[in-house]
Amino acid sequence: MTIRVLIVDDSRFICKRISEILEEDSDFKVVGIASNGKQALLMAAQLEPDVITMDIEMPVMDGISAVKVIMAECPTAILMFSAATHAGAQATLDALSAGAIDFLPKKLDEIDGNREIAKRILRSRVRIVALQAKRVKIKPSADISKLINSKALKSQRLVEPHQRKSYRIIPRNINSDNGKVDLLVVVASTGGPVAIQTVLTQLSGHCSFPILIVQHMPHNFTHSFSERLNQLCEIKVKEAVDGDLLKPGEALLAPGGMQMKVCQGRGNNAVKIEKKQQGEIYSPSADVTLSSVAQVSSNHVLTVVLTGMGSDGKEGAVALKQKGFTVWAQNEASCTIYGMPKAIVDANLADKVYSLNEIASEFKKLR
Repeated sequence: MTIRVLIVDDSRFICKRISEILEEDSDFKVVGIASNGKQALLMAAQLEPDVITMDIEMPVMDGISAVKVIMAECPTAILMFSAATHAGAQATLDALSAGAIDFLPKKLDEIDGNREIAKRILRSRVRIVALQAKRVKIKPSADISKLINSKALKSQRLVEPHQRKSYRIIPRNINSDNGKVDLLVVVASTGGPVAIQTVLTQLSGHCSFPILIVQHMPHNFTHSFSERLNQLCEIKVKEAVDGDLLKPGEALLAPGGMQMKVCQGRGNNAVKIEKKQQGEIYSPSADVTLSSVAQVSSNHVLTVVLTGMGSDGKEGAVALKQKGFTVWAQNEASCTIYGMPKAIVDANLADKVYSLNEIASEFKKLR
């Protein structure tokens, strides 16, 4: 299958570089290059690409405005390229809220220090975005849904379900279904920023439990993400620093590029922020955080696995289930990428499988 790509950037050098990287692999074909958002709108409608790579800062029409209109008029899978700055991070989050599926830093060395690995990551992310877009219908941005009048992509299954693996699970605590929560952990990857925002905004500011959040995100984006969540949510949200205590009504977001573990304290438990260890794929990693929670927690823990590629969180969920804790997974239909929740469901680790809206409704009930 050839993946047809439209590149949108006002830098000829960047366009040429992205085009060369993609077309090193015969799976990709660059069908057009646009230098601003307005050109992108016309070319997206004419060329019907599988994926659009979109810059944010451009003349005539910026990338965020272009995403909004494209998702209203001709919904297409969009991968954003962002500058590694505070303003760039804020703009990227705006673009994701507008309907873009995923993002990458604009400079190769900010994707990975090894340029060949960075190129492979770029191609991989474009491929995953394209495949996922064809597996499910692309949904236009919710805030402009009244403008929608476009042809949806046909749904098709791209990944055959693999054989389920069962784990030896200790029965849940006798009171695990009475609605009591002593710690809430939310983990996600691709599509996570919007999904996390959707569910966390439903929590009461007077909730009696602390919250931990693990979102796969570069180190220069998590601070902006925590600021945005803190503005939107009733609970307090902050990027975690080493030694932060777990406090009721406060959410700690794992910092990008680091690992967040929970350790026992004399009073409240606290988080320990560590550098990524050799062999660890993700930083932050859901498995690292969840495994530490399983080691130190003895009360009621609720873990929610949201949209994301890969299977990060599955092994941590095994450790949680062996302690009798509760795990929810987001359902396939409401996921941007059905990878992390699928790993939980296929391993029979999910107590409940909910749509994103159902999770949000359940969060309203948590106190």
